[in-house]
Amino acid sequence: MATVVLVIHLMIAAALVAIILLQRSEGGALGIGGGGGGGGFMTGRGTANLLTRITAGLAAAFFCTSILLTILARQSADPISVLDQAEPAPQQEQTQDSLPSLPPLSPN
Repeated sequence: MATVVLVIHLMIAAALVAIILLQRSEGGALGIGGGGGGGGFMTGRGTANLLTRITAGLAAAFFCTSILLTILARQSADPISVLDQAEPAPQQEQTQDSLPSLPPLSPN
């Protein structure tokens, strides 16, 4: 299930990038669809409205698939805690032999 949603998510992302690049840019920067000059591939107000609606629909679908992927990933993972995985440190018994020896005190 998650693989199918992931493939759909990637196709939506690619389509979203393509549609955004087709739109006319305001400043003539990155828009492929005719940022400046005369006639272009897609011109006119009707096309701009269509591309804006398609972009909004793809953006909504992108967010929905993102949320769905998050829910699917959360359900399939077992809840684990770092504290549950930690192994207790071995206890060392301190005896008189294991304590560091101090040099004898010298009289002043």
